[in-house]
Amino acid sequence: MIFFQNSLIKNIQPNSSSYTIWRTIEFAAMTIEDIETICDQFTAVTKDIKWEDHLCFNVGGKMFLITTPDAFPPNASFKVTAEEYEELAARDGFKPAPHLARYKWVHVEDISRLNKREWEHDARQSYTLVVAKLPLKLKNQLSL
Repeated sequence: MIFFQNSLIKNIQPNSSSYTIWRTIEFAAMTIEDIETICDQFTAVTKDIKWEDHLCFNVGGKMFLITTPDAFPPNASFKVTAEEYEELAARDGFKPAPHLARYKWVHVEDISRLNKREWEHDARQSYTLVVAKLPLKLKNQLSL
């Protein structure tokens, strides 16, 4: 909705009906499609299905976010910084990601445990961490 562009959000009064609508939108349950929309905004992102039912988001052939769309509730795993790893892995509904914990990946058991703003941050951060490890030649080829 155009009404909720970032520049207008600052002008919404906390007791107004617009504020209530904005808060409802901001904290609405996330879907796999919402996460896909976020990840599609990043440069050189590809998607593929691995292990029969995991939708994986990749950059330069390396995964940065894994989802399981057919699970109920949908879940996901993503890379985090070393500083955030312990805190997030201990958070309710999170755990170290199976097979990827040693690389500082966390698994969220229900994608709705994070709101849109948190998903935008975590997906961007995971993408950035993976891009940082790509060879320079590949980064140049992908315009990263």
